[in-house]
Amino acid sequence: MIYLDYVSTTPLNTEVKSMYESLLKDYFANGDSLYSLGLQTNALMEKSRALVAQMLGVKQNEIIFTSGASESNNTAIKGCAFQYANRGRHVITTAVEHSSVYNTFIQLRDVFGFEVDFLKTNIYGEINLNELRSLIRQDTILISVMMVNNEVGMVFPIHEIREIINNTNPKIKFHVDMVQALGKLPLPIADVDLASFSAHKIYGLKGSGVLIKKDTTTIVPLISGGQQEFNLRGGTSNTATHTMFAKTLRLALENQQAHYEHTMKINLYVRQELLKIPGIVINTPEKAFSPYILNFSCVGYKPEVLLHALEAKEIYVSTKSTCSSHKNDVSRTLHAMGISQDIAQSAMRISFSHLTTIKEIDQFLIDLKDVLNTIKKQR
Repeated sequence: MIYLDYVSTTPLNTEVKSMYESLLKDYFANGDSLYSLGLQTNALMEKSRALVAQMLGVKQNEIIFTSGASESNNTAIKGCAFQYANRGRHVITTAVEHSSVYNTFIQLRDVFGFEVDFLKTNIYGEINLNELRSLIRQDTILISVMMVNNEVGMVFPIHEIREIINNTNPKIKFHVDMVQALGKLPLPIADVDLASFSAHKIYGLKGSGVLIKKDTTTIVPLISGGQQEFNLRGGTSNTATHTMFAKTLRLALENQQAHYEHTMKINLYVRQELLKIPGIVINTPEKAFSPYILNFSCVGYKPEVLLHALEAKEIYVSTKSTCSSHKNDVSRTLHAMGISQDIAQSAMRISFSHLTTIKEIDQFLIDLKDVLNTIKKQR
């Protein structure tokens, strides 16, 4: 098997799996219980919170455990919008965000009456910072921008956006979806008010996430209930899962630079070899990109047909963001970038890991060429 869809999810680290199974067996008590087993269970979770905070460079009470990035994004965006609605009802994001951000802003607009501006990008995946500056108003309360695009791989200039906010309207809250950056790139935590993370993108558990919420930011809770997560997320704590986030993060941060360099070599090699194949176009930009993601188009071919043909050879790739994989329309991200229809509708995504080898890539390229030669182009 050759797995090239690490952006979608990653295999569970064996150390994480072993420790998680032990926690489920020995520390199953409700962490809010006052007897010793509950107190021990809660202590493990709080130790995890402290370690995560230390590794991310924030305070312990600024770490909120969630069920994953989608919940973290929804909590940050809606919680912030509702909290500061008395200041204004104008919010800004980009047109290339993950669906859990993009659709949250659509809901803010269509259901809750907020005014939303969606920044587009150019064909290189760059947002226009002058356009962003011009959109900011006195009643703007929130800007949300992903750090790394999950479909094409461009990296947005978080520090520069922070400076624009500081120089135009410092009261604006700044949220960044850092899911595809965690464990891969240096994180500009100091530049943001809120940040979202997910464990299953870094060889951890599905259903496990974190939201950083700085002390200087207040949000309205989306799940009202008990005292859990500083009264911001009611419900019995998933203590074993939350406890595992610290170990998952520590393992992901180990050898980060070496893993980055290995993956960059893989990415550049694949680019070079793909461009030798007639009809292939690389959609991922050459500058300010994450080496873990590569989006390309086999122009004239249906990507779903290629995906299943490669699957038959036990090679696993993606056609677009997994959260939108069942839709038949052209990728919203590629459309917002201004990619032409014929290129956009033929797009595929492969994504890499420190586990990816040149041998695997060579086999993928051989099989891709074979598939392209045997499958007819779409009419």
